[in-house]
Amino acid sequence: MNLIDDALRNLLQRHPVRIGAGVLILSFFVLHATQWVQWPFISRLENIAYDARLVLTMPRTQNDNIVIVNIDEKSLAAEGRWPWSRDKLARMVEQLGDRYKARIVGFDVVFAEREENSGLQVLDRLRADGLDKLPGVKKITTALREGLDHDRQFARALRGRLIVLGYFFSDRDESGGVPKVGLLPAPVFTAGQFAGRRITFVRADGYTANLPELQRNALDAGHLVSLPDVDGIVRRVPMLYEQGGNYYEALSLAVARRVLGADKIRPGFPEQSQEGRSYSAMEWLQVGSTRIPVDSHVRSLVPYRGPQGSFPYVSATDVIHGKAPLAVLRDRIVLVGTTAKGLLDLRATPVAPDFPGVEVHANLIAGILAGTLMDNPAYTVGAETALLVISGLIMVVVLPLLSPLWAALATVGLIAGMLAINLTLWHFAHLVFPLANGLSAVLVLFLFNMSYGFFVEARGKRQLAGRFGQYVPPELVDEMSANPRAFSMDSESRELTVLFSDVRGFTTISEGLTPPELSRLMNEFLTPMTGIIHQHRGTIDKYMGDAIMAFWGAPLADPEHARHALLAGFEMLERVHRLSEEFQARGWPAIRIGVGLNTGPMNVGNMGSEFRVAYTVMGDAVNLGSRLEGLTKAYGVECIVGEATRAAVDDFTYRELDRVRVKGKDEPVTIYEPLGPSDSLAVEDRNELKLYRQALKLYRGQDWDLAELQFLNLKQRHPERALYGLYAERVAHFRTQPPGADWDGVFTHLSK
Repeated sequence: MNLIDDALRNLLQRHPVRIGAGVLILSFFVLHATQWVQWPFISRLENIAYDARLVLTMPRTQNDNIVIVNIDEKSLAAEGRWPWSRDKLARMVEQLGDRYKARIVGFDVVFAEREENSGLQVLDRLRADGLDKLPGVKKITTALREGLDHDRQFARALRGRLIVLGYFFSDRDESGGVPKVGLLPAPVFTAGQFAGRRITFVRADGYTANLPELQRNALDAGHLVSLPDVDGIVRRVPMLYEQGGNYYEALSLAVARRVLGADKIRPGFPEQSQEGRSYSAMEWLQVGSTRIPVDSHVRSLVPYRGPQGSFPYVSATDVIHGKAPLAVLRDRIVLVGTTAKGLLDLRATPVAPDFPGVEVHANLIAGILAGTLMDNPAYTVGAETALLVISGLIMVVVLPLLSPLWAALATVGLIAGMLAINLTLWHFAHLVFPLANGLSAVLVLFLFNMSYGFFVEARGKRQLAGRFGQYVPPELVDEMSANPRAFSMDSESRELTVLFSDVRGFTTISEGLTPPELSRLMNEFLTPMTGIIHQHRGTIDKYMGDAIMAFWGAPLADPEHARHALLAGFEMLERVHRLSEEFQARGWPAIRIGVGLNTGPMNVGNMGSEFRVAYTVMGDAVNLGSRLEGLTKAYGVECIVGEATRAAVDDFTYRELDRVRVKGKDEPVTIYEPLGPSDSLAVEDRNELKLYRQALKLYRGQDWDLAELQFLNLKQRHPERALYGLYAERVAHFRTQPPGADWDGVFTHLSK
């Protein structure tokens, strides 16, 4: 936990504004998820996401169990304009029941007014004027009236058959009044049954129902209301509608209930108290063994199977005249409706902008019977909120730590995971889990972090690059940009390691080349040397003609600055050996360099004058590093390091070269030649080093004869090593001019 706390604290210190703004953005979406605030544009996106999933997963197959008897253009042409005479409808009902043996018939049509085009009204007026007083006429008019009363004929046709009529609920008509036309069926729930329960029903004050005579003879009736969402698209149908304190079922529910053989509907609640009462929202309706999921307004989502034509259509005129195929209608659920555009029963749906209303009911009935209605229970609010908070906080915390590429990959991965989970719940659990809000939150957080990183943190990075880019590699600038306030160019004292390198005999080399050739040679020499220094986290201080000055440990702190500097020096020497071969092949002179390294306290920062400043290092440790590079020529070695560097990188093997007093420094120092990692040193090199240390001990003990013998033997075995000849000459000098009994073995160099 301490590590996590430290990491979070460090993150907040490095990105306080970015983290705070990310949390505020996340809060915006959490408010919508908890439904404290509903942002309209997110709701629109959620509808679009729902439609996309619906269209993507529709089976697009035809369901033959439900047949639509269509009052289509063909029927209107054959039977005349709508509304038709009720005797034709009576004949249709009789044909469906007697000839075609339909299982049940539902009407997506309302018969709210009496038929006025049969001549019955004229006959009744004549009888009222005294027509029946004529001899023998009353019997004729009574029989004639019976034949002209098409409403009664229609009612008789409905009686005893499985017929479900339709009706509408409404609030106000065009005149501002509240219509209450016709007779409503018996409610499925009466006033007071849901008292004290948190249920928000869709309600209306008025209605337009069927003629009482028709309603009393029909098996049942259901409302035809399919309320569109705010964007005008029909996605849901109220399963129960409240009117006058009573509750009435939808046509689709009424038909499905009769098909399932259920007399009653039971409301479903997720939890029951000890007294059996529930105060939570209704989540389903129980019809027999079938559960119909509903939302907080007791609406069900329409499970569209596909575009128009997902159910067989039969022309109404063919049914009336017995011309429809028997096999299509036998033992089928039949819905009577219209697709004729002039009859205005078309709806905007997710699958089509002009979808027949009767097929909306058909899709709902099919979904209820198959148990494929999508569920959107109340607990999805809590689940969405939890998922949103978890994923959002991950984005808020992780994105500031990632590069743009990795941030994009992480965001794509998170979105892919959210989509996969959502579609899995949709397909296998028939669960509509909110999608747009979470995706929007992830995308907005990603765009914010990328924008903030580009416009704010990238500016800081560019400022760092402007200040340090000429000294350090881009990789270190990237690290520094993570906490730019921790770096400045003000002078400070630190323990650092400095490196000096110089080309041997550069004057002779330059005299043998033309200026363009010399320029190309220096470019091809300095470029790889600089790359090696940058690769090992070094900072270029300056180029001094053919010389390079670099240091480690600033501006970015580096606990391993001595090791990185030493490794860089070794690699520079190896690269120069290869460059020499390449230069000689091109006709240029071979080059050699000397490298001096020293570790110690140094002043680092911007230094200079009012006219020019540079980020550099100064101090005695720097001067000694420069002297050590100069001594490489005197001792015939390629690299010399000071005592502090040797102590800092103690897993290397070193050859102690001498104890010296360099020019400008009174205190003597011991200087060393690094030979390489101790575990990789060859046996012959170890033996040579052992003999050299014995000779050096004899030399400092002023045993000139044995020392001279040892150095001469070493020189004979290793003539390429100038160091042994140097000590042999010193022994010869001290034999004639002894240094004295108090000699400490220090050699004083009078030149740089």
